[in-house]
Amino acid sequence: MDSDPDTEKDGGTASARGKKKKRKYRAVFVSDTHLGTRAARVDLFLDFLKSVECEQLYLVGDIIDGWRLKKSWYWDTTHNDAIRRVLKMAKTGTKVVYIPGNHDEGFRDFTGHNMAGVTMVMDAIFESATGKKYWVLHGDEFDGVVLYAKWLAYVGDWAYTTLLKINTGFNWVRRKMGYSYWSLSAYLKHKVKNAVEFIGHFEDAVAAEAARRGVDGVICGHIHHAERRMIGNVEYLNDGDWVESCTALVEHDDGTWEILYWADEVAARMEKAQNYKRRKKARRKMKAPSQTPVAAE
Repeated sequence: MDSDPDTEKDGGTASARGKKKKRKYRAVFVSDTHLGTRAARVDLFLDFLKSVECEQLYLVGDIIDGWRLKKSWYWDTTHNDAIRRVLKMAKTGTKVVYIPGNHDEGFRDFTGHNMAGVTMVMDAIFESATGKKYWVLHGDEFDGVVLYAKWLAYVGDWAYTTLLKINTGFNWVRRKMGYSYWSLSAYLKHKVKNAVEFIGHFEDAVAAEAARRGVDGVICGHIHHAERRMIGNVEYLNDGDWVESCTALVEHDDGTWEILYWADEVAARMEKAQNYKRRKKARRKMKAPSQTPVAAE
């Protein structure tokens, strides 16, 4: 019998949370988890899934990295737990929508079908609590490299994967030293001029198409850069990724949006737990009976 991921440890981020109160959202959007790669922060993603409840869950592409799995197989029990968690959410009433991206493009052959409670679509229109309409898509359609030079995209994927391997080793050392997760690739991406220009052009192109379609906003992933801003009259929302920034986009019941930075939240939770242990240890030490020797008469 498969074990329930609720009762298992979350890859070192948190132990089973028992009856801890979950955060409740109207809708949750995640993308670019890249399950099947060693760089994927599946431990953090699983911890996130266990921590929230929502009416609607949108998986906005590149959830499973088919490109990487074709080259070398990597899939551990935490990956299985994450998939089971999503399926359990679908089974218990959450509307789960899967929009395949370029790394899991094989699933595009199944759009229009329902698989174990998960609806597969190419894109979707999401209506917020305030009645606004958002176009939801992965976003690779607006990446010129993926569209017109796929071989170059694979070269870029190799370079990116190499950088993530370096980042994985770097963060292993940071964890041993007691520091939280930090993304080298995300840092470099925002320091390189061409990368910054690409992000800007991508956002403008997606927003322009959303305006042409007459929607109020657009929600996407693909570029691993969480963002929320107005571009003209269009609200641009990007839910980020789970290999660099470990972010999710959530809608509250009143229709307000928030980007959650889960690596930071887990780090703060762990620091709080460590501080509690230190205070508890200090209190025990203060209450301990004095060991001062008594002078002989």
